[in-house]
Amino acid sequence: MKKSILAAAFVSAILLAGCSTAKQVSPAPTPSAPQPATAPQANVPTPQAAGPTISLAKDGTLGDILVGKNGMTLYTYSKDEANKSNCSGVCINNWPALEPDGPLTAATGISGTLGVITRDNGVSQVAYNGKPLYYWINDKKSGDTTGQGVGGVWFVAKP
Repeated sequence: MKKSILAAAFVSAILLAGCSTAKQVSPAPTPSAPQPATAPQANVPTPQAAGPTISLAKDGTLGDILVGKNGMTLYTYSKDEANKSNCSGVCINNWPALEPDGPLTAATGISGTLGVITRDNGVSQVAYNGKPLYYWINDKKSGDTTGQGVGGVWFVAKP
């Protein structure tokens, strides 16, 4: 009988301990049901700021120069032919083409002709008076003209 009283007391102590006000442990979170996959967002191009395709800028040394919508200097390549780019491969990586992003317009003071050529890779490129236009990868900010005279074949585009 003593053993059954001891056993009952032991079981009661365990049950009472489970009801104490000590910190309770929350059960492990139940994994939520898998969520359906969402379709990836389409690459939507960021609209370009309205304005002319090319504009004029003043350079203290070079005078009037042509710049793109972003204000970056535009260049011509003396190895190009009329309405044909001869810059490809590493060249086009270093001298990215000015690609049209809408109707071609020239700012006031630019009297030449703007046109679009198709490069050998099928990409369109803006040309001024038949000369394809490029940016220079080493120009870092508006007003830079570090591509002027590079290799004796790259020159700032002039109106």
